[in-house]
Amino acid sequence: MTLEIAVAAALFAGVVVYSVFGGADFGSGFFDATAGGARRGAEVRTLIDHSIGPVWEANHVWLIYVLVTWWTAFPGTFAAAMSTLWLPLMLALLGIVLRGASFAFRKYSATLGQARLFGIVFAGSSLITPFFLGCVAGAIASGRVPADGGGDLVSSWVNPTSLFGGLIAGGSCAYLAGSFLVADAARSGHRGLAEMLRVRTLGVGALTGALVFAALVPIKEDAPTLFDGLTGRALPLMVLSALAGASALVLIWTRRYSVARFAVAAAVATVTLGWGAGQYPWLLVDEVTIVDAAGADATLQALLVAVGLAVAIVLPALSYLLYLTQSERWLRH
Repeated sequence: MTLEIAVAAALFAGVVVYSVFGGADFGSGFFDATAGGARRGAEVRTLIDHSIGPVWEANHVWLIYVLVTWWTAFPGTFAAAMSTLWLPLMLALLGIVLRGASFAFRKYSATLGQARLFGIVFAGSSLITPFFLGCVAGAIASGRVPADGGGDLVSSWVNPTSLFGGLIAGGSCAYLAGSFLVADAARSGHRGLAEMLRVRTLGVGALTGALVFAALVPIKEDAPTLFDGLTGRALPLMVLSALAGASALVLIWTRRYSVARFAVAAAVATVTLGWGAGQYPWLLVDEVTIVDAAGADATLQALLVAVGLAVAIVLPALSYLLYLTQSERWLRH
């Protein structure tokens, strides 16, 4: 493995982790939006606050990691993507900011009207953020980001591959969130709430799985390089994702929620890995390869040292945080 490929692998590992943990975070907005009115939806929204409250800020560590690694290791491609895709990226950033602010402010609303307003903003921004991030991924994977950054500001991300990417990203987030929320509800003894979330999670999971495979039809014509990769070197990962996603549906159907969370996470992680393997060795598909886009060797070496330190220092703390929240042990502190 060359130095450039090692750094690219470290970069994409951050994308995979963010798609799983950040996705579970964003996906809670779907269940907030479909919870119902103030009285009927109170139990769901309380569960969402309880589930994501301790971790929602920590999940964005991975987005920061990805962006910093990208612009440091592969600055030319970062500049090209930011220039061509600034509009969907700004909309995603706006969603992240509004989501965080509304999530915090809703807890301290003075009136029911204020709480409803912040709830609408939270749910809406939670839905649009993964959609626009998926559109960005689709634009890069379909070869619509030229190396000089002069791509079309609209058609670069409003196209079949990008739109399917956005829908799949949103559906994956909701499927992840549902698997965690239903497990939390069952573990807390809220059987009625768990049953309601179970039905919705099954529906979202089945729809998202269908979207993933339906997307292959337009991608064949719209993004031939990606299609060849997905049906070639990435095919084993796509098959694993399908098996994990189907297994998760069976586990949720049979109410084995604790195990189902890991199956859903595996399905999302492997489909994300499949995207990366599908467009390899391109960083900007049909424009710039990973090796050609890389910066100086000294920079790449320093980045790998930084990644090693992060793995040693940050990962144990984040892992312990997730252990506390998923086992309810944090309530004892």
